[in-house]
Amino acid sequence: MTDKVRVELSGAPQTMLATLYGRAADAAAEHPILGDTFAKDLVSRLDYDWSKTGLPTRHASSLTMRSAHFDNWARQFLAAHERAVVLHLGCGLDSRVFRLNPGAGVEWYDVDYPDVIALCERLYPSREHHHLVPASVTDPAWLQAIPPDRPALLLAEGLAMYLTEQDGVAVLERVVEHFCSGELQFDVLNWFGILGQKLNPVVRRSGATMSWAINGPADILRAVPGVRLLAAISAFDAETFRQMTDQQSAVYRLLARAVALIPTVRATSQYLRFGF
Repeated sequence: MTDKVRVELSGAPQTMLATLYGRAADAAAEHPILGDTFAKDLVSRLDYDWSKTGLPTRHASSLTMRSAHFDNWARQFLAAHERAVVLHLGCGLDSRVFRLNPGAGVEWYDVDYPDVIALCERLYPSREHHHLVPASVTDPAWLQAIPPDRPALLLAEGLAMYLTEQDGVAVLERVVEHFCSGELQFDVLNWFGILGQKLNPVVRRSGATMSWAINGPADILRAVPGVRLLAAISAFDAETFRQMTDQQSAVYRLLARAVALIPTVRATSQYLRFGF
């Protein structure tokens, strides 16, 4: 008999288990980058064979460096907008709302497939001003229920590449048109990253497919009217990447920095930030 919560997911939603496992491994490290103790607790409460994620624990920091970067950007936005709306799209089992602990003036919406949100409801405590939305992020209906009169932050980590270009652009356009002002913060993969997806054990084992290649911020500026670029940074240039490599072996550090010198590889994963 076990009181653990059984998890059965496939496709893109299954990749959230790898990111959860990575955050838990980071939290257990001597010098964590993210320090997500919620993730560590959740992994111990879920009935799941974590070897299925395909993520070696030694690579956990490669996922948490991205989460830590977007936590930093989100904190900056929330510091400037005490009465904001946060749309955390494709939230998975991310405890970001608890990590950032926004003030009472912020309305936070975690949006994901109904089976994922059902897990969130079972695993996380309820929180005032925290709303769980069981819907596909590409469904236009859920956004219409959210008041448009506050600055909005769209935050989408590890999502864009799993959307089609048509669906992804439509999501961004709807948010820009719906709210009076705000920011779009998300990560992307270029054509090289999409081409190499089968070499990624997490993607391969989940059976998910990546399709939307974004080669740089110009792709979004052309496709989404009304946005302006605030920041665009290669994952290799982020401060959190430096933190990650400082904690790895010397061989790993040299390899990572050598790879980062190749322009196409350097642009494989980018963090984008737009205002509107």
